[in-house]
Amino acid sequence: QAQLRESGGGLVQAGGSLRLSCAASRRTFNSYAMGWFRQAPGKEREFVAAISRGGSTTSYADSVKGRFTISRDSAKITVYLQMNSLKPEDTAVYYCAADDPRVIGSAYDYWGQGTQVTVSS
Repeated sequence: QAQLRESGGGLVQAGGSLRLSCAASRRTFNSYAMGWFRQAPGKEREFVAAISRGGSTTSYADSVKGRFTISRDSAKITVYLQMNSLKPEDTAVYYCAADDPRVIGSAYDYWGQGTQVTVSS
């Protein structure tokens, strides 16, 4: 069983919306900071958005700020990425990740397998 499992990807027309979900396997993930990353064909993985363990602080890449919203639901042990006003350049495989505070280091410790988002012109 995967520790993190993304869902909600698909094909959408430019200007449309999608909501990605990242379901965690254990309640302890509610104590982890969570992030979303994406990787487009021929490009390196890039940061998209992050949310603090309590959900009170969020951050976004400049390319998505104002269009994407990250949130979390502790009851469902799930993190969401609401994507509005999608552009073709948003096309990528989207990954969620978790930062275990018990693990020394600033890097994310757990990663999902990714979900494909394709935005057509």
